[in-house]
Amino acid sequence: MSTDHRFLVVLDVDSTLINEEGLDEIARAVDQETGARIASVTERAMRGEIDFVQSLTERVALLAGVSQDVLAEAASSLSITPGAHELVSAVQEAGGKVCAVSGGFHELVDPLAREVGLDDWRANRFVIESGRLTGGIDGAIVDGAAKKDALAQWASQWGFQTPHTVAIGDGANDIPMLQSAGVSVGFCAKRAVQAVVDHTITERDLSQVLTLLGMTRG
Repeated sequence: MSTDHRFLVVLDVDSTLINEEGLDEIARAVDQETGARIASVTERAMRGEIDFVQSLTERVALLAGVSQDVLAEAASSLSITPGAHELVSAVQEAGGKVCAVSGGFHELVDPLAREVGLDDWRANRFVIESGRLTGGIDGAIVDGAAKKDALAQWASQWGFQTPHTVAIGDGANDIPMLQSAGVSVGFCAKRAVQAVVDHTITERDLSQVLTLLGMTRG
């Protein structure tokens, strides 16, 4: 492949790199009622109806006192989106980089990122004391602005100009990152995202991104 196909690709995680919403899976591992309450807030946040930071803070607070063992249980229920391995391999073979930035949590994202072979990734962290979640988040929350900043920092770190930066996401929290990238892709995205991206993919197959970039799939 030519150097024209050297891209920095940055993906959202929940419902993009993976098929599920990680925090919803954690809540379901706790009990049905907690799962339903958190999933409802998640959906409203993804549609942009409520502020992401506020919604995340509220959802994590509902997990106060829960054993950290539920994190491993939830992680085991997550599945990598079809085509993700193909996308990562092709981009890296062409000299590019693939990263992920998530409003979810490192406790779930880390093993997935290593399995797919990402070059770097960022997410939030739970506060855990004596083996239990406190209901708090450690440090600054990864919100829409932080996602945009992560893309810019990775581009600077590895020398990618804006036209060769690609952002892929599905929810309102991804919009700042999508709007700052040279190529923006809405992946099975909410309506608010579809309105601002260059391309939309409606099938759950991340290898379709390669076609948009003029790269060979397979």
